[in-house]
Amino acid sequence: MELDRIRRRRSRSAVQALARALPLALWALGAAHGAGAAGPEAGGPGRLVLDPDASRVSFVLGATMHSVKGSLRVERGEIGFDPEGGVADGRVVVDARSADTGSGLRDRNMHRDVLESERYPEIVFLPERIAVPRRTDEEADVELSGVIEIHGARAPLTVPASVRREGDHLRIEAEFSVPYVAWGMRDYSNFVLRVAPEVEVSLDLVARLVEPPLTQAP
Repeated sequence: MELDRIRRRRSRSAVQALARALPLALWALGAAHGAGAAGPEAGGPGRLVLDPDASRVSFVLGATMHSVKGSLRVERGEIGFDPEGGVADGRVVVDARSADTGSGLRDRNMHRDVLESERYPEIVFLPERIAVPRRTDEEADVELSGVIEIHGARAPLTVPASVRREGDHLRIEAEFSVPYVAWGMRDYSNFVLRVAPEVEVSLDLVARLVEPPLTQAP
C-alpha cells in the first residue's frame, strides 16, 4: 500500500510538472509528450499574439558627436508556428510615424528625409522560419527568420531573441542591426558629421500563447 501511494504521488508530480512546462514547450517548438494536457496537442501548431501596450521597440543610431536614442510603437503582431518543420508565419506591424528621439527638429528631419513615414507609414516583419538553439522549462533562445518590409523595400531578416515565461505571458527580448542605408534610406553623413549606416534595434515584446494553428494576421 505504501509503495502504491508513493507511485501515485510521483505520477501526480510528473503530470503537474508537464502542465507547467507545456506552454513554453509549445511556443519553443518543444517535443513535450503526455496525455490530458490542455491547449494544442504537443508538437502541434500554435500562435503568439503580441500585446502592443506592453511591447516596445527601441533604437540607437551612432554618430560622431553622440548617439541618438529613440523608440517606436508596436501596432499589432501575431506569429504562428508549426513545430514539425520549423515553419512560421504571421505579421508584426510597427508604426513608422511613431518614431521619436525626443527632439522635434531632428524627428521632423528623420520622418521627412529618412523614414519618409507619411509615404511608408508601416514597418512590417513577416516571419517564415523559426529555430530553437536552446530551451529550458522557463526560457529559450530562438531565431526567427523572415522578410522585413520597410521604406517601400523588402529584405531578409533574422532576429535572434531570448524568451522567458512571466506568469501567463511570454517576454521576448531581441537585439539586431538594420542596415538602413543599404536598404535605400538616406545617409545623413557629411564631412563634419559621421552617422552610422546601421541602426541598432532592441525589442521588448510581451505576448500570449493561443491555441489556433498557423493563421495569417490581418
